[in-house]
Amino acid sequence: EMVDARIPESSRNPIIEEIKGQKKQLILLNKVDLSDPSQTKRWNDYFKSQGIKVLSTEAKDGKGIKQVKAAIKELMAPVFEKNLEKGIRPRPIRLMVLGIPNVGKSTFINRMINKNQAETANRPGVTKGQRWLKIGNDFELLDTPGILWPKFEDPHVGLNLAFCGSIKDEILNVQNLAYELLKVLRKDYPEELIARYKLDGLTSDDDEEYNKYGEPIDPVLSDMEAIALKRGFIQSGKRIDYERTGRAILDEFRAGIIGNITLERPVYK
Repeated sequence: EMVDARIPESSRNPIIEEIKGQKKQLILLNKVDLSDPSQTKRWNDYFKSQGIKVLSTEAKDGKGIKQVKAAIKELMAPVFEKNLEKGIRPRPIRLMVLGIPNVGKSTFINRMINKNQAETANRPGVTKGQRWLKIGNDFELLDTPGILWPKFEDPHVGLNLAFCGSIKDEILNVQNLAYELLKVLRKDYPEELIARYKLDGLTSDDDEEYNKYGEPIDPVLSDMEAIALKRGFIQSGKRIDYERTGRAILDEFRAGIIGNITLERPVYK
């Protein structure tokens, strides 16, 4: 099961638990090159505490692929030992790679098989069908399309998926999405935000300030406008180009340019 290391909980499709049944499971925290290393370690510890084997990977660069193959063989070793006792010869391990759209499954599969059989793109919904792929004599791998579940019980899950590009931008309001992302970054990664956009500081949530019309200033919107001014995203009539500003914030977050960021913290049950 492949999840996005920036949103390990939100990127887990709850239906997968039903599909998995009693089969062996390995969770891959992918895109760790974009996540906060200290939080990635916490998520590794969290999944291990739940009795789930977990590894960190960067499918794009191929990091962690050898460890994945070794971990799968280790998980299946007791099964093969039992089969040998019954006189059943080892056969290729059959794998299914599951995960939401745009989590990096196709890139990971290409690294596993050392070929470009699985079409990849930095957008959700590229893989359309299922097919078995052979990996040497050791593995047979089933590639599956990324699937989102029909309803998000927690609205934050939907936002996290949208922030990371697992929901198509065409159906979203980019300005509103960037505004919501800024809320999170202001709280958890203020220094990275200030450094990336060369801001003098962030607008305080505590001090109630008012604009020239006597209306209370929205601190998040104020910071968004400060970013626009720094970047020169101004339309005619000195109007802020919120669309362009929002797009820049989202693109730079997704590319890891703002910094190594993890949007979720593990909560032990």
